Amino acid sequence: MALIEAMTSTPALFVALASVLGLLVGSFLNVVIHRLPKMMEREWREQCAEFAATQGGEVARSENQAKYNLVAPRSGCPSCGHPITAIENIPIFSYLALRGRCRSCRTKISARYPVVEALTGVLSGLIAWHFGFGLAGMSALILLWALIALTFIDADTQLLPDSITLPLVWLGLIVNIDHTFTDLRSAALGAVFGYLALWSVYWVFKLLTKKEGMGYGDFKLLAALGAWLGWQMLPLVILLSSVVGAVVGIVLMVLARMGRNIPLPFGPYLAMAGLIALLWGKPIMDSYIQGFQ
Repeated sequence: MALIEAMTSTPALFVALASVLGLLVGSFLNVVIHRLPKMMEREWREQCAEFAATQGGEVARSENQAKYNLVAPRSGCPSCGHPITAIENIPIFSYLALRGRCRSCRTKISARYPVVEALTGVLSGLIAWHFGFGLAGMSALILLWALIALTFIDADTQLLPDSITLPLVWLGLIVNIDHTFTDLRSAALGAVFGYLALWSVYWVFKLLTKKEGMGYGDFKLLAALGAWLGWQMLPLVILLSSVVGAVVGIVLMVLARMGRNIPLPFGPYLAMAGLIALLWGKPIMDSYIQGFQ
């Protein structure tokens, strides 16, 4: 109780604790980003094997398949298998102390691990400073962490796992029962309109070009953002994500000489736009409306 009272009365304390917690969560998000797509692939293979069995086909034996989830097996170096100890798993500090290399085989460690940790820590502090200690601040942290995981998973695999997007939809509705970010009616309509907006664009584009312009995960992510922020924020989220996606796509094509037919994940831009709308959506919308008055 004393700690809660201290965080309520001293915003700087909550910001500091949220930043440290963000660093720790960022370390865990690295595991989620790496392992969740592999877990999904394993599940798909098992489902295919079960379907083959129902059709009279042979089923690949998986009884001896090693357990693989977010906690097992223990994290280790992908090159030599060296188990990562607690002292080697301190966010950012361990990476710097090891000079970005495995302690055992000296293989280079990707710089993205400390980047994810630092990004999560800084943005968690920003969320804590913006909302303060309370339901809004704590729930916004959960949304932030989910968006970071989705951003990097989509960037790597062009997948937005249902195990993250669908719970976000329900959590957004639950959080807004007490009008945390918007009223419940706006949240429910936001979830519906968010899904239908990109679903409609998907089918129009597919009918005109015979190609798929985006995946179903994008529909669910926008539905989740609508559930958190309300239907009123959907135009802003769509506009911001489209502008950022177009700019990044053009830059990548120019710098990396990527072809126009190479697919780019849309999830990261939706996540960035959702975070902007969460923090500054209302001032942006108010300024836009005042510009037409």
